[in-house]
This record gives sequence, structure tokens and C-alpha cells, in this order.
Amino acid sequence: MRNITLADPKRTRRVADTEVGVLDRAVAILDAVEHGARTHAAVVRATGLSRTTAHRLLKSLEAHGLIEHVGGRGYRLGPRLLTLAAASLQEPALRDVAHSPLERLAAATGESAQLYATSVDGRVCVDAVESSSELRTFVRIGEELPLWAGSAGKVFMAAMTPDQAEDLVSRARRLTPATPTGDRLRRQLATARRLGWTTSSGERQEGVGSVSAPVHGPRGEVIAAVSISGPTSRIRRVDAKRYASAVVAAAREIESALGVSYQA
Repeated sequence: MRNITLADPKRTRRVADTEVGVLDRAVAILDAVEHGARTHAAVVRATGLSRTTAHRLLKSLEAHGLIEHVGGRGYRLGPRLLTLAAASLQEPALRDVAHSPLERLAAATGESAQLYATSVDGRVCVDAVESSSELRTFVRIGEELPLWAGSAGKVFMAAMTPDQAEDLVSRARRLTPATPTGDRLRRQLATARRLGWTTSSGERQEGVGSVSAPVHGPRGEVIAAVSISGPTSRIRRVDAKRYASAVVAAAREIESALGVSYQA
């Protein structure tokens, strides 16, 4: 099996060339739209495909529900991928190995713990362990949340290419008065990259704070985010650092269980 690089020099992911050309080209298109909608012309530039080939494959993938067209913005991943992702989570690797670390994280911090993966246009809660505290936060497994509001979303945005992150920054909207947008969001993403963890306070829902860290895959890619969340009376941005070491340790524990040895 050989590897080929996508034509866009700003993207570093390598797509396997399996000698099944049409499949390789279809996967290249899915990769091109993974983190946000792209126009037909942008897909052509990202994949190196001809306009005719790209158009034919886009329409075929759309017919199967693997991508969808968003008026004025282009093509993005489609709803059928959510169904496929949910089915894959029933089998186990990530969710199975992450549950015990989440339980230990919730016990150590006294707060609710969650595991997130990226979804079609946001992030989805893959697993969760509730705090034993009477006053606690709760996120349902399978609940889809935005990337640009909340610490777990910023974990994924911080790992994106500059163009991908900027596309989301440009589309971010306020859900609360504390939701970061524009330069404020850009600064928070830069801090998340530098620290290896990030925090939020009332960004997605007033009165809720969180601290999150990335879980890395074998090539250093971010495959999930580990979080704790609780009322801002206990998790405020100014003192979130005292939770960070426990959240990062849980992320490293999950990586170790997956056979990943990540060096920051």
C-alpha cells in the first residue's frame, strides 16, 4: 500500500492509495470537508481532482448521505456518518478503555466527566460519568454540541489547520455573553495549543464551567477530548488550573490504554 498527499499544502494528512482509485478519491473528498463546508472549487484544490471527477464524486457521496450541500457554503460531511459513527461506538475500543479513567477523573475532581468526539458539524458526547454532588452538570451520551463554545470544542479547534480553525471562528456566534468570538476566540485557541489543555466558563450555558484536554491517536492526531464540567461556583476560569493536571492525566491514561505513547 502506498501513500499519497492531498494537493493542498496546508493539509498534512496522508490518504492511503489502495489501488482502488475511485475509493481513494472519494476518501480524499471526505477528508477535504472533514472540518467544515467547502465549495466545489475548494474541494478540487484540496484533492487535486479534475472539476468533472470532483463533481461526479460529490454528487454520488451526497446521494448516499455521506456528504450534504449547505446553501452558500458548499459541501460538508453528511448525516449518515453520524449513524455509522454511533454503530462503531457500540464496539469498543475508545469508549471501552475510556470509561474507567472517566470514573476515576470524576471521583478525583468531584465533577462530572465526559468524553467527546467530533461529529458532522460539532462534537458529540461519547461517554459520561456524573458527579456525586447534588449540584452537578449532566451531558447526555449522543448529545451534539458546538465546537466554538465550551472547552472540549476548543480542544478540537486548536488541533485543526489554521484555515479550518479560521472557518469556524468566522462562523462562531454567541450563545451567552461569555461565548468567545473573533480575536478573543483566536487567543484562547493559541493558549490551548501552548498549554495542552483549555477551559471555559459560561460559554455554552451560563453557570457551567469546564476543563478539557486532548486524547491523541498513534500519529499525534486528536481523536477525542476529555472534560470535566460543573457549576461555575466550583469551576471558574481563574482557578481551573488546579483541575488541569487531573484532566490531562486522564487523557494520557486513555492514550496508554489504546497503545499510544504521546509526547507533547
